[in-house]
Amino acid sequence: MNAFTIKDLENLSGIKAHTIRIWEQRYSFLKPNRTDTNIRYYSNDQLKTVLNISLLNKYGFKISHIDRMTDSEIQEKILSLTNAQAQQERVINELIRCMMEMELGQFEEVLNSYVHVRGIERTIMQIIFPFLERIGILWITNHINPAQEHLVSNIIRQKLVVGIETTVSHIKSDKTLLLFLPEGEHHELGLLFAWYLFKSRGVKILYIGADTPLKDVAFVVKAKQPDYLYTHLTTVSNHFNFERFLTKFKLLMPSAALVVSGQVTQVYKKKTEEHIFLKRSIAEVMEFIASL
Repeated sequence: MNAFTIKDLENLSGIKAHTIRIWEQRYSFLKPNRTDTNIRYYSNDQLKTVLNISLLNKYGFKISHIDRMTDSEIQEKILSLTNAQAQQERVINELIRCMMEMELGQFEEVLNSYVHVRGIERTIMQIIFPFLERIGILWITNHINPAQEHLVSNIIRQKLVVGIETTVSHIKSDKTLLLFLPEGEHHELGLLFAWYLFKSRGVKILYIGADTPLKDVAFVVKAKQPDYLYTHLTTVSNHFNFERFLTKFKLLMPSAALVVSGQVTQVYKKKTEEHIFLKRSIAEVMEFIASL
């Protein structure tokens, strides 16, 4: 069983911790566990409860009404939601549940069903990327077991690779990007997603992949002269220092332009040097792609 903090519930559900505490005080559907020092923690079932209730509440159901529903009634109401965004969120919540309970067959079936109805591109944009954003904080804080992470990552990786292989762009760009992850960074899904986005917009890609020493990156840069280098930092080892990484990058490749996205960019507040561009959201990444 996983143990989640109230901050985890906030990140996964979008419900503020303050609101979750109010729900606990006023209603019967959520009763957190407590450590010996009286700190709240939540189980898989309690996470599922918050996800379900937050979804219904967001789309018009009053909390007091939900509190009187049985579990089966809650599931029935969730399945009855017709709003397109609500349906997407329901699928994402179901993927989170399958991941936590390691129901891998069901996890893949949910994804395959969406691909069948909506196609691979919409599945990537509407389901896979929002799912990765929602659970990314759990990877960083180690609040899911690495086995859970690896199992679902491999399934998602297969879908992303299929999307990359099958996408055909009617747009042509004369730009070339080199995609890589630095030493210590093994979470490849964000970079694969970026590869899909770039390729679908006609950008030529050189893909090195994960855990790459900068001297090897510099070797490819010298040989191929890409217009930009791109990396997506989800989480890195405790020995990774982002500022030191940027300094070494400029030392080895002083004239190369580097674009960085991912969690690290959201906490790094210092001004970067010329030719270093931080993209702190998917919107900023999409703007960069459009500029190519």
